[in-house]
Amino acid sequence: MTVLLLGAPFVIGWRYGAMPDFGAVSRAYLAIGLVWMISSAAEFLIYFPMLGAGGSYMSFITGNIIYLKLPCAVNSRDLVEVKAGTPENEIVSTISIAVSALVTITILAIGVMILIPLQPILQAPVLQPAFDNVVPALFGALAYKYYRGRLDIALPPLLVMCVLFTLVPGLISSTSMMIIPSGALAILLAWLSYRKTNGGLQ
Repeated sequence: MTVLLLGAPFVIGWRYGAMPDFGAVSRAYLAIGLVWMISSAAEFLIYFPMLGAGGSYMSFITGNIIYLKLPCAVNSRDLVEVKAGTPENEIVSTISIAVSALVTITILAIGVMILIPLQPILQAPVLQPAFDNVVPALFGALAYKYYRGRLDIALPPLLVMCVLFTLVPGLISSTSMMIIPSGALAILLAWLSYRKTNGGLQ
């Protein structure tokens, strides 16, 4: 399947004499491809335990995982009180992501139909600060629920990343990559907390 998917553009290019400059393609790939390969692998390893096989398949096919699919699956799992990695979580995640995809398509269809009449309102300067802060507000609301339960584990990675992004602003464009060290720090803190709770470090 992968060969057919990636091979089709090359066959079409060869047939119509429109093959790309492979030297330029290689240079472009080395500039960004290696970073995205690592990021993609890390995201898969992080998302799969939470979404399950069916949920991961639908999420990667329909897209917008981190903004819609993952929060929907995690909230649904918490509402029905199932644990990650169980068959129940697999079912709940798959259903919630399927519903999320259908709702997204419906909302987008309605939005497209009413976009032109609402355009003057949506472009009003008074609303621009709200649109600029939609994503931070969404993640802030979702994160607070988990942060307040274990501040000793949640706050250190958050503070480290805030300081790091402040001192090195260029890293802001590599947030996907920074999930790896921040996640590793959170896992280390959770492990230390577990060892301390269960009789101390050996």
